[in-house]
Amino acid sequence: MVTPTALFAIDTLLTDEEREIRNTVRRVCDREIRPHVAAWFEAGELPARELARTLGSVGVLGMHLEGYGCAGMGAVSYGLACLELEAADSGLRSLVSVQGSLAMYAIWKYGSEEQKQEWLPAMAAGERIGCFGLTEPDFGSDPAGMRTTAKREGGDWVLNGTKMWITNGSVSDVAVVWARTDEGVRGFLVPAGTPGFTVNDVKHKISLRASVTSELVLEGVRLPDEAMLPGARGLSGPLGCLNEARFGIVFGAMGAALDCLETTIAYAGDREVFARPLASFQLTQEKLADMALELGKGLLLAVHLGRLKEAGTITPEQVSAGKLNNVREALEIARKCRTLLGASGITLEYPVIRHAVNLESVLTYEGTSEIHSLVLGKALTGIGAFH
Repeated sequence: MVTPTALFAIDTLLTDEEREIRNTVRRVCDREIRPHVAAWFEAGELPARELARTLGSVGVLGMHLEGYGCAGMGAVSYGLACLELEAADSGLRSLVSVQGSLAMYAIWKYGSEEQKQEWLPAMAAGERIGCFGLTEPDFGSDPAGMRTTAKREGGDWVLNGTKMWITNGSVSDVAVVWARTDEGVRGFLVPAGTPGFTVNDVKHKISLRASVTSELVLEGVRLPDEAMLPGARGLSGPLGCLNEARFGIVFGAMGAALDCLETTIAYAGDREVFARPLASFQLTQEKLADMALELGKGLLLAVHLGRLKEAGTITPEQVSAGKLNNVREALEIARKCRTLLGASGITLEYPVIRHAVNLESVLTYEGTSEIHSLVLGKALTGIGAFH
């Protein structure tokens, strides 16, 4: 027997350091996450602050950023960390992605030196948590329509508006909020507890239950001029952050798929049907082979995109291709694994249904599958099908 990753000799494409980083994150997940995550999912809770400190202690928060207490690791190392985190649960990878690739990256890329010194070291250590406020109740795929505004009043800015579906919202110490100004879209750092800034958690979720999802409400929030991110002007700022986070999903989705497939292979070997192991049936083996092929192709694509990112040559369209393919295939793998587990596949005793419903959210956030299809369509034809 070979593992699904060994079938494609994935480890031969990695350095010793990359394999060690992957194994370290896997050990943390095995020790701190897997024994509890089904209960967190069922309860709709996540000990986010405790987990942030644990993850900060092993250097995965903002691990692809340089300086300010960040590890400065390569893109493939970061991707492998995302893979292992999402193999535990998509909500956990979401926490890390939003912290490192959205909130921290926005400050690192567009912030002043004072903002970087104030926030990044503590965020890298997991002592402070950040969130990223771009999506609004009526504007997800079309961020250009945002209604949140920031207006100058003397030397201050006054923000009004609502952001929705914000991961880490109610546990964050700072929100990176994007607002429309007379100068175009600008980013602002809004500390928790600022007067007029309230956060409400989203309840009754069926997907990403082991994740904090919130609504941010800004009513006359007054901020000093120093709260604005000086290096970002226009939608290129937040969209650049989203491209960073999407890259992590390319690897992360394959982690969820791998966990489903490994669980299902083990189950099929133990489960007897008609006095034979379920794994001995031709239809079972066909399903397993098909899933292993899609998993392997997705992993090869992820590593390839990681090497392009490390070389500085990756394009947004290539990230879109990775996100579209790998999330779509991961969701199909999770659904197919569920069929092999039968009725056992709908219980939280096994991780498959949890991954399946989580991946429904991953399919939508940070660019829906439809939007990424249109991004690729424009790249192939030169004609934009949306504005």
